[in-house]
Amino acid sequence: MDKYSFLNAAHTAYFADLYDQYLQNPDSVEPSWRAFFQGYDFGSENYGLEGEIVEGVSAQIPEQLQKEFQVVNLIDGYRTRGHLFTKTNPVRDRRKYAPTLEIENFGLNQKDLDEVFNAGEILGIGPQTLREIRKHLEAIYCDAIGIEYMYIRKPEERQWIQDKLNINDNHTNFTVEQKKHILRKLNEAVSFENFLHTKYVGQKRFSLEGGESLIPALDAVIERAAAYGVKEFVMGMAHRGRLSTLTNIFGKSAKDIFSEFDGKDYEEKVFDGDVKYHLGWTSDRVTDNGNQINLSIAPNPSHLETVGAVVEGITRAKQDKYYADDFSKVLPIVVHGDAAIAGQGLVYEVVQMAKLDGYKTNGTVHIVVNNQVGFTTNYLDARSSTYCTDVGKVTLSPVMHVNADDAEAVVHAMLFALDFRMQFKRDVFIDLLGYRKYGHNEGDEPRFTQPKLYKAIAKHKNPRDIYAEKLISQGVIDQAYVKKLETDYKASLEEELETSRKQDKTVITPFMQDAWVDYPRAKKDEMLSSVDTTYPKEKLATIANVISNLPEDKKFIRKIERLVQSRKTMYEQDKLDWAMAEHLAYGSLLEEGFDVRISGQDVERGTFSHRHAVVKVEDSEEEILLLNNISDKQGNFYIYNSLLSEYGVLGFDYGYAMASPKTLGIWEAQFGDFSNGAQIMIDQYISSGEDKWKTPNGIVMLLPHGYEGQGAEHSSARMERYLQLCSRDNMFIADCTTPANMFHLLRRQMKANYRKPLIVFTPKSLLRHPSAVSTVDEFANGGFQMLIDDEKAKAAKVKSLVFVTGKFYYDLLEEQEKLGREDVALVRIEQLFPLPIEDIKAILSKYKNADDIVWAQEEPRNMGAYSHMMMQLDEARMWRAATRRPYSAPAAGSSTRSKRRHKEVIDFVFDKTKDNQRR
Repeated sequence: MDKYSFLNAAHTAYFADLYDQYLQNPDSVEPSWRAFFQGYDFGSENYGLEGEIVEGVSAQIPEQLQKEFQVVNLIDGYRTRGHLFTKTNPVRDRRKYAPTLEIENFGLNQKDLDEVFNAGEILGIGPQTLREIRKHLEAIYCDAIGIEYMYIRKPEERQWIQDKLNINDNHTNFTVEQKKHILRKLNEAVSFENFLHTKYVGQKRFSLEGGESLIPALDAVIERAAAYGVKEFVMGMAHRGRLSTLTNIFGKSAKDIFSEFDGKDYEEKVFDGDVKYHLGWTSDRVTDNGNQINLSIAPNPSHLETVGAVVEGITRAKQDKYYADDFSKVLPIVVHGDAAIAGQGLVYEVVQMAKLDGYKTNGTVHIVVNNQVGFTTNYLDARSSTYCTDVGKVTLSPVMHVNADDAEAVVHAMLFALDFRMQFKRDVFIDLLGYRKYGHNEGDEPRFTQPKLYKAIAKHKNPRDIYAEKLISQGVIDQAYVKKLETDYKASLEEELETSRKQDKTVITPFMQDAWVDYPRAKKDEMLSSVDTTYPKEKLATIANVISNLPEDKKFIRKIERLVQSRKTMYEQDKLDWAMAEHLAYGSLLEEGFDVRISGQDVERGTFSHRHAVVKVEDSEEEILLLNNISDKQGNFYIYNSLLSEYGVLGFDYGYAMASPKTLGIWEAQFGDFSNGAQIMIDQYISSGEDKWKTPNGIVMLLPHGYEGQGAEHSSARMERYLQLCSRDNMFIADCTTPANMFHLLRRQMKANYRKPLIVFTPKSLLRHPSAVSTVDEFANGGFQMLIDDEKAKAAKVKSLVFVTGKFYYDLLEEQEKLGREDVALVRIEQLFPLPIEDIKAILSKYKNADDIVWAQEEPRNMGAYSHMMMQLDEARMWRAATRRPYSAPAAGSSTRSKRRHKEVIDFVFDKTKDNQRR
């Protein structure tokens, strides 16, 4: 007789394998299963040594085991599908799913309810009747919390979750004081929104009403996290509920929020600010247990989910700088909306970063404030997946769905999520099912699109009143207690309101201001001032030697050996190329104590195989980073090939730079035009963050740019778009032509006592161009040149003065030398913003005999820097423009056509009789 014949009715090979494993080694199975199997006394007279059933065994044993495994199947059904049958929706009936968890669907019947089954061991309750087992399963999996976790592939994680769930049937027995504390935080959330609703009628505030239990949940997780030893808490959230969170969790004075509601002007003249529900905040909090924790909520735009990537970057920067030995001491929490987490692709990009070496943060707690509607769009139209949180399954993260009206369940779920994160250093998701009391904003009419839902919401009690009634029924408090809570809190808000109305101006406190105390915000004049970026030759020689020598005890492919050794040759021959400019810039900054972080697609080698900052050992693929071998006291050099993402990774690196002004943070695009995949980050943060939120940032974007016949998608980095974003003092834009200038540009980014974003249009063909080299002396003793004059030109002879930027200079130089045109001066503008206007005017004055002033660019006329030059410099409007004609695509796909167009532009630079409009 087959030893598994009694399992056939279970329809699950898993149980057969598990039982076989138990028979061979009882200690190898999980404790709950071991207890279950041990519940059966199979003596040697019934079973052989290998576990075979011996002839003559009573037929009752297989029948009993069959029932046991049907109960096991029932337990498994609750674990895998119980979340579909929960009491988690406070204002809607749940959708119907089939098959249900009725016992008949598992081969059991009503007569079995009072039978005792050893399967209860699996739940930690010992042998119990089926009735009792089902009662426990309902409490654990189908009450106010539903949990998805059975797809997790690590048995130890599943077992940990099951053990936690089995404690008090997935409920917490809060003490009287804890219950009162939860009620107090709920009261703050409810009363705060009510106060704003009556004092600022009709104003947008994106209230938390319907999801107020978020406030006691966040409060609880901060307290527990501090007890775990968490030192910093970094949070990102959109506008919904932000004002309540700022006041009741982060400690922002209600007075300041009232000033923002009153629409007062800012205390600074040159500052645009932002709406009140976008502003960030940083504070220190002492928990009830006396632990101190730093709290930061990042500023965010209206572009939903954008802040999530920024939060992860901020978190990682703090971890690298202060908690390299234990990343878990910084806790990121990202609050999502249900429509946004399901609809915005950025969420997927950020989730995919969770386990990557360059981007992991030891787990993020994701909370969805689920209103069950996105603006006017019903949830059934907002996603194809069952849940808005299904993106969490990408990383096999557990997901908890919680009824937002059940404050204790919400707090319990949050603490469960924190415990999981601290234990396994992984992401966890909480889906907080509530509702939105008003429309998308308080002036919107939701009944136009959800009339049935909003009839139910209009009659629905708020979470505070629901919880207060529960505590009153338990004898914990009385009605007078609730009334006093509300009266006292509203009285404090009235005092804050009166104080705020005595102030004439709104003061915006900078986000993470302690990290930026040594870095004043710079104006345009300071950005145009020179910065000392010199560096001793002897130290350059040391760095060059370090990056030119591979470990002798390891084997590398011959080609990489030659490439690394060539660095020393270049240095000795006094001809340093673009790669050496980068390596020596990074090395010199590292030696001076700065950190360097480079991130992006293929950055370790470089898209065009020029960088090779990471060298692989041939037989083991061990990674060698020579720039980490400069000195014992140097800064840290980090470089990571990113996942194939622009939006998420640039957002992460921007956040990293936001929290780490002493790190040269670089994001490099594979090709420059790929950066438009991150356009929201560029528009909402990089170009405007300081002006909106007082958040300086030193992020560097390296964007390969140049026309070499590679087609529309690999030629232009869309220079014109960045230049259009430039205003006053918001960022630097550069297009360098020499390695030395690139070296000093990168060093200036750290050596200046302020930080601004730096956009660099980097070359492709110049990486190996024989003329694009610099001397060691130019590295050591030079500085960044915003404009480079034509050193060969004699001003008296010059009749045609040509201004140009970037790689196109070398194309013009080659033609000039071929034609022998000494009457032409080629002047390079290396910094496009802030534009060195006084330097340009000095050049115009120097070449006063020139009657033909030309702006030359390889880009089409409607692209490149032409329109920028005319807007920034009045004189440029009178210059002759030598460009490609306007096109919709940046470049031609045909290499023949591309070369012809390029040649025509060059010809027109040197001969103005050529018809520039026929290209």
